Order: sequence, then structure tokens, then C-alpha cells
Amino acid sequence: MSGASTKVMQPFDEGFVEAFAPEMTLFIGLLVLIIVPNLGDGKFRLPLTNIRLPWFFGGKRHSFERDPRLPGLLASVFASVAFLLTLLSFVGGMHSIEVESASGHDLLTVNEFSRLFELIFFGAISLACISSMNRLTPHASDDRTANGLFNNRRQADFYILLMTTAIGMSIVALAQDLFFLFIGLELASFSTYILVSFLKETKEGTEAGMKYFIVGSVASGVGLYGLSLLYLWSGSLQFVDLSTKFASDGLDALPLVALGLILVGFGFKVSAAPFHFAAPDAYAGSMSPIAGVLATASKAMGMVGLIRILLVLASPDMSDEGTVWLVAMGVFSVVTMTWGNLAALGSTNPKRMLAYSSVAHAGYMLAAITAVGAWNWDSTLSGDAAEAATMVLTALMFHMVVLVCFKLGAFLVISILESEGGGHTLESLGGLAKREPFLAVTMFIFMLSLAGVPPLAGFMSKLLVIMGIVKVAAGDIGAALASGESISFSDIHWVWYLALAMVINSAISVYYYLRIGIVMFFHDAPTGKTLLPQGNSVRLAIIACLTLTLYFGVASDGLIEVCQSAAESLQASWQN
Repeated sequence: MSGASTKVMQPFDEGFVEAFAPEMTLFIGLLVLIIVPNLGDGKFRLPLTNIRLPWFFGGKRHSFERDPRLPGLLASVFASVAFLLTLLSFVGGMHSIEVESASGHDLLTVNEFSRLFELIFFGAISLACISSMNRLTPHASDDRTANGLFNNRRQADFYILLMTTAIGMSIVALAQDLFFLFIGLELASFSTYILVSFLKETKEGTEAGMKYFIVGSVASGVGLYGLSLLYLWSGSLQFVDLSTKFASDGLDALPLVALGLILVGFGFKVSAAPFHFAAPDAYAGSMSPIAGVLATASKAMGMVGLIRILLVLASPDMSDEGTVWLVAMGVFSVVTMTWGNLAALGSTNPKRMLAYSSVAHAGYMLAAITAVGAWNWDSTLSGDAAEAATMVLTALMFHMVVLVCFKLGAFLVISILESEGGGHTLESLGGLAKREPFLAVTMFIFMLSLAGVPPLAGFMSKLLVIMGIVKVAAGDIGAALASGESISFSDIHWVWYLALAMVINSAISVYYYLRIGIVMFFHDAPTGKTLLPQGNSVRLAIIACLTLTLYFGVASDGLIEVCQSAAESLQASWQN
């Protein structure tokens, strides 16, 4: 499908709405969420008369509009429809569609690469919307407690922010210049800052929101400064122009500094060490569905930026200057995965443990990006080299897709415990196998998948990444062996050590993942805790995550083909 023809259009040309149906669905859903919960019997008086005419805003709300479940239901429907429309776009092939401004500059591009990441974003947001409905009580209209207020008027704001986050993430996936990339990134970021601190009545929520906002704002400012230096150096915001400039001039001092600053900004979004310090507090203080979105969709959004900037714009050559950021990224990835796993070993808060696990997974993804960059991914590569680079990028995107299933699923299980005031200590998971065996078994499967145990999706995703890195490291050794040349261990590319680091760190992570299972099956339940709170919507989301985790572990061929097509479409669009 990467060879499909390219169609160029301007905003609101014929076919524009069809091409951007998922994004338009989210925008319409956002408007509906703003309008519908505020409808009522409000009237306004005509000037100089006593005549009052209805205008349907304000006043006393009807039972339908003030139902605390309405915003969650609307958001779930529109987010799910956007996800399904994105999924359907892969059926029957796909044209690459570029949207240009009146001056002929590229603004947005719809292809397999951008659509795949939108699947990740919309899927995670849909699951978060569906599972958050579990926090609503049917008769919260007279409840003046913190939970009651959240379950009533404030919940509309909650789902509006989720929809805004989805729109911002989709802009990042579609963006073809630095301005749109930054606008989408900040639109999603500002929304997540508020979502993290949404439970402002709690000490944990306030602390998490402040830390996440301050660190995130500094990281965004540093990243923006790097983007501005790129503009100062190249004189353009367009990805095409920047790529041409890098190809002709190479990495001078100014663009190299700019890439370093950009790496700080996106390093925060992917929770890479040492820019991860706000992540554990943000995950622990926010609601579990929001923490799940941060660990999956937000991380994938940061990876889109890194792929666009480091692989497409600044794809290095094998000169000394060109490999500077490759070595930095390699060290960056090893430090990140090791720090994340070691910190998770001593964590007694399940959400903080999953946060450090997310840091470790960011290291695995950075290792994959380093391996792709090591092959100087362009059309001048030999067939084996280009195939290896495409294989690693395919594995990276497959890992990000399936991560939504078991990582977000684990947070959703914790969200049920949060409904009864638990989920903040390992002891709150004690006796879960006796209280609700299905949830305990499901959580254990999610932990095994995160650890990379076969035949689950997590094993397949890690295996593909490691195999891709090893293939890159082997290079042309196979051809050398076939021709009878002598080789030594030193002939293997240094990115081989990244695969070794992944294997070692995966082994370390098994300890704290299995510890969750021991607590659930062999420890006693907290005193006075018997049945778990009900919630059909969150359990439905958990079942969906469980089903996909099992399915993609044993039947992942279709998804791998989609990811490979997305990788090839990115390569084709860059070469063109």
C-alpha cells in the first residue's frame, strides 16, 4: 500500500471531509459535549417588551441534560466512531492525501503512517472514555462531596478535555511542518496537564498536576527553542525543506544544538530518563484511565515527533558528525530502560510501578529508533539494509499498538480498586483472586505481557524489536560469510548492545511484574474489603484489552502487515 498514489488537495476541496472524517467526528463530538449538557429552558427578554423567547441555553436543565452519565456516553460514542472510521480507512488500500495551503506549502498528510498512530490515539482515548463512566453514580445530582461534584457538572469538562487531547494528538500525527507539530503537541499537552490534576480536591492530584505542568512547560519551552533554531538555520518550517537542508549541508553546530533541545522536549513526552521525574507523580496522582492514556497514547505522540525529527528530517550519514546523535540516543535508551526497571523494583505503589515500567518501555523504543538511524535510512541503502530499517520501525509501531492493550488494561483494573479508595498500595491488590477471580487473572495476564512472556502480545512486540535490532547490527555479515570472508565479533555493529540491554532489562522487570501476581493470589484482602464496586463499562473495556492482548500474541500477522505498510509509507513519503 505504500506505493499508492498521492492526492493533493487544499482545505475544503471535494473529498476533504471524507479524507478527514475521523478528525471531523472528534470535532463535532467536542461541539456536542460543549452544547448538549448546557441545554435547558433558558429564555431571553426582547428589549423594551415583556416578551420572553426560548433560546434553550441556561435556566433549568431537563433530566436528560443533567444526567451525569450523558457526557461520558457522548464522548465514548464519538471517540469510538472516530476509531472505527480510522480502522476502516485501512480496508481496501489507502491513497496518500496531502493538504496544502493556498501558497502550496504542505500542512497535513494522511497515509498509513499517520492513520496507524491515530488508531493508537483514538483507541486509547475511547477506552479511557468508556472506563471513566464507571466513576459516575446514577443519583449524584444531590451529592455535594468531591466525588459528587465530579460526577455532575465537572464531568462534562473532563470529557471535553479528553476529546481535545485526541484532536491534538491527531494533528501531531498528520503534521507536515514544525508549526502544526508544535500546535498539536501543546493542544494535547495542556489538556493532559488539567486531566492529571482533575481531582484537585485531593493532595495527590494537586501535587501531580503542579509537577507535571511545571516540568512539562519547561520541557516544551526548551523544545520550542530547538524548533526555532531549526527555523533560523533553514529558513523554513516545512519538513520537506528541512530534510533537503539536512541532506545538503549535514549536521552543523547550530542544527546539532537544535536537535539536542528538541530531544529534551520530546524526551519529556515519552518519559525518557532523565526527563521522567514528573511521570511517577503524575501517574500516581491522576485517575487510572488518564494514567493509562499518558503511558500509551501520550508516549506514542512523543515517538511520532522523534521519528519525524530524527529519522525523517535529520537522518544521519555515517560521518563523525552524523553519528553524534546516534551515540547519544543509544546511551539515552540504555540509561532510560535501566533506570526505569531499577526504580520499579522498589516501588510499592502499583501506579508508580507502572510509571517506571513505562519509562523502561520508552528506553526500548528509543533503542529501536537508534537502530533505524544507524542504517542511514534512505534510498541509497542496499536491499538488506533498507529491509532491516523497515523491520525495526515496523516492530516499534507494533509495540506501541499492542502496548495500549495490556498497559492501559492494567491501569483499568487498578481504576476499579480506586473506586473503593484503593489502588495506591500493593496491599490493596491483596486477595483480589478471592474477591473477583476474573480481574485477578486478567491483571496477571497483563503483567506477564508487560514482562514479555509468550504467547502474549508483549512477548511478540519485544521479540520483533530485538530481532530487528540484531538484524541491523549484523549488517552484511551474512553476505561476508557466504563469500568465505573471515569476520570477528568486532564486525558486528555497536547497536547489538542495545538488543542485549533490552534482554537484560526484560529479565529484571520479571521480578516486579510477578510480585503483583503473588500479592493478588497469596496475600489476604484488606480488612473489611469483600466485593468490588460494580461498573459494567470499565469491565467491558478491560475485556476488550484482554481479548486483544491474547489475540495479538498468537495471531499478529495482520497487524504486523499494517505496521509494515505504515513504515513503508513513511519511507516513501520521505524519499519523494
